[in-house]
Amino acid sequence: MNTDALIRSSRRTVLVVEDEATNRELLGYILGESYDVLTAVDGVEALEVLAGHPGQIAMILLDILMPRMNGIEFLKRRQQDDTLSRIPVIVLTSDKDAELETLKLGALDFITKPYDMPEIILARVRRIIEFVEDRQIIQDVERDELTGLYTRGFFFEYCRRLPAPPRGERRDVIAVDVDHFRLVNEVYGKGFGDRLLCAVADGIHDVVHAGFGIGCRGDVDLFYVLLNQRRDYEAVYDALMRRVHQLGQSNVRLRMGVYQGVENTRPLEWYCVAAKAACDTIRANYTRGVVLYDDKLHERELYNERLIADMESAIAQRQFTVYYQPKYDIRGETPKLYAAEALVRWIHPELGFISPGAFIPLFEENGLIAKLDDYVWRQAAGQIRDWRDRLGVTVPVSVNLSRMDFYDPRLKERLLDIVKENGIPIESFVLEVTESAYSQNMDQMLKTVGELRQAGFHIEMDDFGSGYSSLNMLCLMPIDALKIDMKFVRNVASSSTGYRMVELVIEMARALGVPAIVEGVEDEAQYRLMKQVGCDIIQGYYFSRPVDAASFEPLIAGK
Repeated sequence: MNTDALIRSSRRTVLVVEDEATNRELLGYILGESYDVLTAVDGVEALEVLAGHPGQIAMILLDILMPRMNGIEFLKRRQQDDTLSRIPVIVLTSDKDAELETLKLGALDFITKPYDMPEIILARVRRIIEFVEDRQIIQDVERDELTGLYTRGFFFEYCRRLPAPPRGERRDVIAVDVDHFRLVNEVYGKGFGDRLLCAVADGIHDVVHAGFGIGCRGDVDLFYVLLNQRRDYEAVYDALMRRVHQLGQSNVRLRMGVYQGVENTRPLEWYCVAAKAACDTIRANYTRGVVLYDDKLHERELYNERLIADMESAIAQRQFTVYYQPKYDIRGETPKLYAAEALVRWIHPELGFISPGAFIPLFEENGLIAKLDDYVWRQAAGQIRDWRDRLGVTVPVSVNLSRMDFYDPRLKERLLDIVKENGIPIESFVLEVTESAYSQNMDQMLKTVGELRQAGFHIEMDDFGSGYSSLNMLCLMPIDALKIDMKFVRNVASSSTGYRMVELVIEMARALGVPAIVEGVEDEAQYRLMKQVGCDIIQGYYFSRPVDAASFEPLIAGK
């Protein structure tokens, strides 16, 4: 039996509100074979019965002329109560003039006295109950339970049925996303997260009620709105943020993407995806809240889709080349080659050289980075073995671990297999973890890195000082080297503050008992300052750009 049939097969409860005992008994007799019947003599008693049977009454048959509280007064009270207003009412009356007034007050039908046609009474009660229950089932599906906005499916269906806008008018789509919603839930709790989503939904209700518009909850923390085109989207964003700030947490941020000029040439879903794509472009930009989708963004999307589509074949065809940038130990009189960092480059047969800044964040976002990381790890490990076998020198090479890699429960086993397959010392295969990766899931990250280090891998923290760390977290991290973010090095020669920052970080490394590696050293002045401040290892253009394996070998020979 399906859900609708099951609902209709169970007996409903009907409340008869009638002051005349004879009429109450007659209606009870007519309805009693199909329904459970409760009775009340007037509106006051009816409210008491309803309060004693919450959620159980499927229908109210209501007389108009009664003592204490008549039917009109009861209907007015019912309108003011959300729970009562959902219970359908059929009015019992012989007064034709009262019918119109009761319909205006929310009654769905009326039955004329005397009650001499039982079949018609039963048919009307059954029809109204089924209609209301069907409507409620539809509303439960079409409305998001938490926010009251349309669900995604109903939003797209309703929008498809809308007539075209009047001539000269256009419609836009906006996508609204809560920035780092998962972290908001973790920090402030799910209760606050739910209130935040409701606040955004309330703001969207304000927007659509101010003019034509339809809104929906498209995903956990994502909302879509179709509305008449307007110019003041910054004002729309500000209105949404005011709703959010009323919750008392000023550091919660929304992002909003806008696609202007929706047309019938594409499905509405496409425009929503485009608005969301625009929204995502400011994920890490805290100076902007609104961005418009434009041709440039469209071209970028097409380019990104091309890169994603070509990634697997690029690995198979070895279009990705691993470059190596040397790290030099400057603690003695003469700098000595200390190690290298593996950096990937993509030489596409049609698109040419593709910047790592274009494809690495893209692959990190969609999870493909794990496949690329595995490729680089194997290339780097093979190169360590090749240099050892041909040149008789083991050069430690550091490889990057992306955040996605830590979701692999076999990460440690995979890395150990790579080391074993190539027969290289485990300490020569160094793992770099960015400081920001620790901030995503600190407990899990510390556990995994601790296991890797216990297995024998050396761990370098990359990009230290990029803005995520705390002294407590630094003390907990199991690391073997601290790499200082290159932004501290830029302009260090002309900035006493920059110099002091590098000095402080190097002192932290000293306290932890690990070497300090400064990357991004580009000229003689920076080199001498790093040596003066007590830096241990240097990486940067001052010694060498990243080069392919063949070009790196002369550096090994000069070791």
